[in-house]
Amino acid sequence: MKKKTIRILLSLALCVMVMTTFSVTAFAAGDVAGAIEQTWNTAKGQVQTVVNNVVFPVVDMILAILFFVKVGTSYFEYRKHGQFEFAAPCILFACLIFTLTAPLYIWTIL
Repeated sequence: MKKKTIRILLSLALCVMVMTTFSVTAFAAGDVAGAIEQTWNTAKGQVQTVVNNVVFPVVDMILAILFFVKVGTSYFEYRKHGQFEFAAPCILFACLIFTLTAPLYIWTIL
């Protein structure tokens, strides 16, 4: 039992020595917040262009397809069961309107 405890302590000491040997302390030199803000200001135009021209249209297209598919399936369920479910098509339509109008106001929020 004693040999096992000694081995565990030696292994632990070896791990601590290896970690302290290979760890590097990083100190920030200068104004980090200013550097991040300057980088964001430089890239902000490109990010806005990509999001407005690529991301939002892709999300709009996916939501439009989902909306029309859900309206179609809801109609067929109405014909089968006699009850039309409004919740899912309404949620998809609201999300579609939100993403269609988001480029107009999202950049003033951010």
